[in-house]
Amino acid sequence: MTGTLTLVATPIGNLGDVPPRATEALAGAAIVCCEDTRRTGRLLEHLGVPKATYLVVNEHTEHGAAVEVVEALLRGDGVALVTDAGTPGISDPGGRIVRAALDAGCTVTMVPGPSAAVMALVLSGLDSSRFVFEGFLPRSGEARDARIAEVAREGRTTVIYEAPHRLERTLADLSSACGPERRVAVARELTKLHEEVRRTSLAEAAAHARDVEPRGEYVVVVEGAPAAAPAGDDELRTALRSLLDAGSSVRDAAADVAARFDVPRNRTYDLALNVAADR
Repeated sequence: MTGTLTLVATPIGNLGDVPPRATEALAGAAIVCCEDTRRTGRLLEHLGVPKATYLVVNEHTEHGAAVEVVEALLRGDGVALVTDAGTPGISDPGGRIVRAALDAGCTVTMVPGPSAAVMALVLSGLDSSRFVFEGFLPRSGEARDARIAEVAREGRTTVIYEAPHRLERTLADLSSACGPERRVAVARELTKLHEEVRRTSLAEAAAHARDVEPRGEYVVVVEGAPAAAPAGDDELRTALRSLLDAGSSVRDAAADVAARFDVPRNRTYDLALNVAADR
């Protein structure tokens, strides 16, 4: 029998949010994987859990720690994995260890609990039926520009994490790419004493971040892009005429325009015949 790897969600600010089963999982683990032994130690002390055997798992150590975790599981030891706050594996370490444990044939389970992304999404008042979680955006360069352009085109609600010292720039970049009137909810210090959710436009949110120094941890929830208006016959005729003038056949032009504008091919074919007849 192998041991079980248990991911344990921890509070994102309010210690009253510890799931009841978390205490049992942490108390019963032979090893507790964590980002910061001091922070996790304070949590375990609060829960009344005896001092644990820790294994530090962060972005620098996760690869090597995965080997140690698998060895412990194969010995039959139970391992618990927490991060500093929230659900492990969501913009936090944990993914590599889960993959390594599964590849070794070990059992992986979880004690669910707090998630800043889900909480901010629900509190935003924006559409939560379909959403995209972006985590932290790239800090600079082409990768950042490309990711922000994707957010601007995305039709689903987008959830982004951001540090306070980068909030103003990120909101300004989003306002430029998405349009100043796109709706946004900016949540800070969720579950904590100074919890705040500002529901406004990207332009106003960027201005507020410029005028009031951002403090705390932020989740930015951006409204999805509006659905594009369906193409009209005049627009389709213009596209078809361009292809026909360039030498395309009626059939090929109709197929190309139907795919480009996401309209039925029989519609573009009939229009292409009319355009060809008028030439």
